[in-house]
Amino acid sequence: MDNYEELLTKLLEKLAPTDQIQPTKLTDNQQIPVGISNRHIHLSQQEVDKLFGQGYQLTKLKDLSQPGQYACKETVMICGPKGAIEKVRILGPVRKQTQVEILQSDSFKLGVKAPLRLSGDLAGSGNITLIGPKGSAEISEGVVVAKRHIHMLPAEAVRFGVHDGQAVTIEFSGERGGSLSNVIIRAVENSGLECHIDTEEANALGITPNTKIVIKK
Repeated sequence: MDNYEELLTKLLEKLAPTDQIQPTKLTDNQQIPVGISNRHIHLSQQEVDKLFGQGYQLTKLKDLSQPGQYACKETVMICGPKGAIEKVRILGPVRKQTQVEILQSDSFKLGVKAPLRLSGDLAGSGNITLIGPKGSAEISEGVVVAKRHIHMLPAEAVRFGVHDGQAVTIEFSGERGGSLSNVIIRAVENSGLECHIDTEEANALGITPNTKIVIKK
């Protein structure tokens, strides 16, 4: 009788239909944490010099989930034809090209073009003016609204059965639980496993930093 529950479980497994033998439990291996991004800026050293002074070095405030990336103490103002937004956070380290990631509603407030793009895909994107404590910088292109995406290592992509650049659908729980499509896999070395969406998407769907998502291809 000591093994009664174990024997019963095995019997039920054998009697169950094939498609029910492997329940889709949301294990730690299947769940992916969510990172919620507000508007922010990645600066080139050229723009750092213009905004903060020649040779200025950005000050790390705290590390971010992606290895080697961090929030900086410094902020700047971004200005468009219709308006401005103050205290937009800079993320480090510096990049080859300045990239300004805003929310969709910000584009209307600023009056700027901001196509939906992955990070680094800046050709033909919007222009904007940055204002810092030591000067200003005119950015001819580099303003985007970030596409939702999932960072992971190539080995993790194999485990999830996906590949770099693939568009997948994700599911999440909660009072407004549901699914989101067109989430792009970014499987490269030196990545931290995390799904990135912006604050507008998170607020509309009731997603918090504690929310976990599951990939449904």
